[in-house]
Amino acid sequence: MKVGLIGSGFMGKTHSFGFATASRVFDLPVEFEMELLADINMEQAETARKALGFRRATDNWRDIIEDPTIDVVDITAPNALHKKMALAAIAAGKHVYCEKPLAPLAIDALELADAAEEAGVKTQVGFNYLMNPMFRLARDMIQSGQLGYIYSYRGVHAEDYMANPESPWTFRHDPAGGGALADLGSHALATAEFLLGKITRVMGDCKTVIPERQDSIGAARSVEVDDVAHAFVEFETGTTGSIEANWVASGRTMQHEFEVYGSRGSLHFSQERFNELHYYRVDDDSNRRGFRRIEAGPDHPPYGEFCVAPGHQIGFNDLKAIEIKGFADAIAGREPEPFNFRAGHRIQSLVEAIQKSSRENAWIET
Repeated sequence: MKVGLIGSGFMGKTHSFGFATASRVFDLPVEFEMELLADINMEQAETARKALGFRRATDNWRDIIEDPTIDVVDITAPNALHKKMALAAIAAGKHVYCEKPLAPLAIDALELADAAEEAGVKTQVGFNYLMNPMFRLARDMIQSGQLGYIYSYRGVHAEDYMANPESPWTFRHDPAGGGALADLGSHALATAEFLLGKITRVMGDCKTVIPERQDSIGAARSVEVDDVAHAFVEFETGTTGSIEANWVASGRTMQHEFEVYGSRGSLHFSQERFNELHYYRVDDDSNRRGFRRIEAGPDHPPYGEFCVAPGHQIGFNDLKAIEIKGFADAIAGREPEPFNFRAGHRIQSLVEAIQKSSRENAWIET
């Protein structure tokens, strides 16, 4: 299957590395060929084509849509462009792999999910943190009752790439889908529901702490999106918890963490050391209590496909490879889509519920 990639920035490179790794690590049911790369101009597109191993380059993303040889459209363009690109790809009958967020607004994401299902194409939204074997182990431990009744949950995604007030205004500050909650909180929300199931209501607080930035030509731009967001959440099970999204967290480059507290034990995970899961058991002898480290290894699939030795660790780009493996299985009809456009719409709906709650200072049902 021939792949057309739109955008060769941070996530474009990550997707390309994921395709390359997945084809070598896994026995994929389809063979992906890196065919056509589109970027903002030909010089940039051609440079990326050579670096990332694509056969052809273009400065017009519609060339990918209109090319009958392209089977999969991979979208890593700025958030506000996702909808029109994905709709065009779906209309052309192509499978679509889109980096999160799926669309700036939940109503747009819903339109995309409906269109994809009606067209019968397979879709994937890029929430690769969920592909971590330690996440799957944590969910298995929770669902099997090892932690007992879950008392509470705490999730956070904090980074510092917007902490400097001198950093310029970017597409992430665009009110049409920008903000720390949409950019980072979406990961925290996806993780929370992956582990504990559906969130049924939220109480949010979204704050802008740097109210003005300069754009690329030096003009002052007001910042209307949140820099920091917090939310109380309640799950369908009755468990309550909190979510934090923060892109001005000085000193944090990847604090994607969760804590789960239960009647029989607790779990703690941090993306800063994402080959580890920390587990506490209430029934340990009192003189031996404490969090024990569970180290990722071949006993935590699909770690063993990457390395036969425990403790040697897999990396961020490997999570994309696992995500692509799931997408390939879905395209071939082997498995359901791991995180399709319908799931992407769900996360955007939660983001908007928290934003609405912050504006109205009230609990919002989801």
